[in-house]
Amino acid sequence: MIKKYHFEEFVRQSRRVGDAGLTICSSGNMSWRLGDEVLVSGTGSWLPSIAEHQVSQLCLQTGEVLNGVKPSMESVFHRGVMLEREDVNVVLHFQSPFATMLACCKDRPASIAVTAEVPLHVGRVIPEIPFTTPGSPELAEAVVNALRNRNAVQLLKHGQVVCGRNFDDVFQRAMFFEMACRTVWQALAAGLQPNVLTEEEIDALEMHFVGHLTKDGLF
Repeated sequence: MIKKYHFEEFVRQSRRVGDAGLTICSSGNMSWRLGDEVLVSGTGSWLPSIAEHQVSQLCLQTGEVLNGVKPSMESVFHRGVMLEREDVNVVLHFQSPFATMLACCKDRPASIAVTAEVPLHVGRVIPEIPFTTPGSPELAEAVVNALRNRNAVQLLKHGQVVCGRNFDDVFQRAMFFEMACRTVWQALAAGLQPNVLTEEEIDALEMHFVGHLTKDGLF
């Protein structure tokens, strides 16, 4: 059963996301699986300043609202990812500055694997979803499909979604996602070509950390 301290922890973690600049105003949403139920940021809530009364409590299987707080319109893909993957307990949709800038650009670089942390924590391959109306069933389906075997996805002209076992997993994944995009963007702006890891270098990393890795970059 979800207790008051769970709501308090959800608020604390949401504000950590906001304090790190991963979301502004109502731009993002987050969820946390607790047994057969899920806490989800409420519709229109701002993660940087969310309060307990703005957190929705849902039935994981059906999406039924259990506390009268309307969930984020993206809650369908949050639940969908959790239903597909038993290892995922937290899902974060965010719009950090540099990652979102690349999501809104043409001629994006093929890889953002500028440091070892990117393939190990974010993913060797980061799938992209063409612009799809936020909150639509089509977007929910696309996100769930993309995250079946990955931990991060880029929503073109929109933002990013990451998932993980716990709050630290998704926070770290989102921060490394943003760090990589910032590094790539600043290199390009300086007239430099980002020197990303080769497939062979990533293979060697994965071999080195075998036993510490589970699903595509879960470290």
